[in-house]
Amino acid sequence: MKLIVLDRDGVINEDSDEYIKSPEEWVPVPGSVEAIASLTQAGYSVIVFTNQSGLARGLFDITTLHGIHQKMQKTINKAGGRIEAVFFCPHASGDGCNCRKPKPGMLHSIMERLDVELAGVPVVGDSLRDLQAAMAVGAAPVLVLSGKGEKTREANPGLEDHIPVFDNLAAYVDHLLQENAAPKETKTT
Repeated sequence: MKLIVLDRDGVINEDSDEYIKSPEEWVPVPGSVEAIASLTQAGYSVIVFTNQSGLARGLFDITTLHGIHQKMQKTINKAGGRIEAVFFCPHASGDGCNCRKPKPGMLHSIMERLDVELAGVPVVGDSLRDLQAAMAVGAAPVLVLSGKGEKTREANPGLEDHIPVFDNLAAYVDHLLQENAAPKETKTT
């Protein structure tokens, strides 16, 4: 199974310091919907993992969160893409859960439910906590500069020495698909 795991806010859709609180506030990052369609058409299963502390803060309810995700799914489906599953943490930072990134609980849930290992699987995020969660399970973290990505890079000098950095999801997906399409070198003896 070819698998990729994506953060939501800042990677797939525009982020907001005020939270995405309604389907109307969900606006895709330019190129992200088409990038997910390209991944789907290339045989990737796309999984989303997202902290949604707005639930714990009472900024929106579970029905509204499902409405946001329905809009995301419909928009992506219309472009020819598919998100296989959305995993979310509903807790606030002080709740002490194991699912809130940077803890790897959501990624462990993905491994358990899909019966897969995430070693080497790309995990794309725009924040340090996304990257830390990926590293905790041996996945391959990728930073995008959309959303909070530019601030993440500025706050963590040298990050690019260890983690690939791309302008946005579309740029990363172009790279990934070109890399996978390139013929592999064979050694001759």
